[in-house]
Amino acid sequence: QVQLVESGGGLVQPGGSLRLSCAASGFTLDGYTIGWFRQAPGKEREGVGCISTSDWSAYYLNSVKGRFTISRDNAKNTVYLQMNSLKPEDTAVYYCALRTYSYCSNYEYQYTYWGQGTQVTVSS
Repeated sequence: QVQLVESGGGLVQPGGSLRLSCAASGFTLDGYTIGWFRQAPGKEREGVGCISTSDWSAYYLNSVKGRFTISRDNAKNTVYLQMNSLKPEDTAVYYCALRTYSYCSNYEYQYTYWGQGTQVTVSS
């Protein structure tokens, strides 16, 4: 049974950092893509970034480039989203999702399995 479980969310002050984890079970990450998405209150869900296993390239939303980094540990079957220099506008529920192809995509419909989400709140 494929399962994705996010963790690491919480409340952080502007300028702070958080690292989100996406632990996968029921399959191995190798050969697949994990994307990170977020949904702020009253807004549509948007792609934050993803990492490809075909060439290890990563895609990032323009507003998070230089602040967020996606990495993966195949041995732990886990993908991470390191978020630095957080801003209030980063406040959202963050989701990881599995795409059963090795190339990144920013389109939600191309992701088959989703985690339950973890809340990130950036506020002073």
